[in-house]
Amino acid sequence: MLLSRMTVAIHVDRELLVRRSKRLNYATLAYNSLEGLIAVAAGLVAGSIALVGFGVDSLIELTASATALWRLHADVDVLQRERAEYWSLRIIGLSFLALALYVGIDAVRTLVSRGAPDASWIGIVLAFASLIVMPLLSRAKRSLALQLRSGALVAEAKQTMICTYLSALLLVGLALNAVAGWWWADPIAALAMVPLIAWEGIEGLRGHSVCADDCGPVSGAA
Repeated sequence: MLLSRMTVAIHVDRELLVRRSKRLNYATLAYNSLEGLIAVAAGLVAGSIALVGFGVDSLIELTASATALWRLHADVDVLQRERAEYWSLRIIGLSFLALALYVGIDAVRTLVSRGAPDASWIGIVLAFASLIVMPLLSRAKRSLALQLRSGALVAEAKQTMICTYLSALLLVGLALNAVAGWWWADPIAALAMVPLIAWEGIEGLRGHSVCADDCGPVSGAA
C-alpha cells in the first residue's frame, strides 16, 4: 500500500512538472514569434545582418520549442518518452547548425561587400528586452528539465540561454554602429555567434547535452 501511494505521488509530481514545462515552452513560442518578426523586419529596414540573423534565430528557436513540446506530450509513456528524447535532441541540434550556417554565410557576405547597416534603435531596444526575458525563461525551463531528467529539454533550455548571449552580442554590435559608426561591428558580432551555436548543434547530433551527469545518459531508442 505504501509503495503504491509513493508511485502515485511520483506520477502526480511528474505530471505537474510536465505541465509547468509546457507552459514555459508556450511562453517561449509566443515571445520568440514576436521577437523574430520584429527583428527580421527591423533588420531588413536597417540592412543589419546581425539583426536579421537574430530574428532568424528566434524563428529557428520556434522549431526547438515545438520539438520540446512534442517531447513533453510523449512523457506519459516510457517508450514514447525515450523515442522522443532521442529524436528531440537531434532535431534541436540540427536547428543549432542551421542557425550557425545562416549567420556565418550572411556575415561573411556583409564583410566582403562592406555593406554598412543603418542605425536600428528598435533593434537595440529588442536586444535589451531579450537580455531580461530569455535568462528568466531559460533558468526556469532548465530547472524543470533537470527534474524530469531530460537531456533534450535541457538542450532546448540551453538554446534559450544562447539567445541571451546573442542578444548581448547584437546589442554591442548595433550600439557601436549607431553611436560610433563602426559598420563592421555588426557582421563581426554575427560571426562571434557562430562557434558557440555550431558547437551546441554538434553536441546535439552526437546525443550529448549540458544535462551531463545530472540527467544520466540520453536514451538511444530509435
